[in-house]
Amino acid sequence: MTKADLVEQIAEATGLTKKDTAVVVDGFLEAVKQALTREQNIEIRGFGSFKVKQRKARKARNPRTGESVHVPGRMVPTFKPSKELKELVMQGGATASEGPSRKPVY
Repeated sequence: MTKADLVEQIAEATGLTKKDTAVVVDGFLEAVKQALTREQNIEIRGFGSFKVKQRKARKARNPRTGESVHVPGRMVPTFKPSKELKELVMQGGATASEGPSRKPVY
């Protein structure tokens, strides 16, 4: 699913125009980016959490030459799905209306 597909699906569900929906989706994504760049966690109940974690520096091996290479530590964004999202995915293709008794809120 692309961002355009997401905008179209939300627009159909809410009755908003695609243009207005695109502004909201872009605003949400920008807010997530800004929070992660400030190393803030984002928790969305029923969906999951976005966090920034520190990866330690390590030694790796160049597979082409076999030479040992130093890989510096760095910050990486991570996503941990909620229990509800994991269960929906495990149901294999169930839509949100077929899943838990709660209806999706747009």
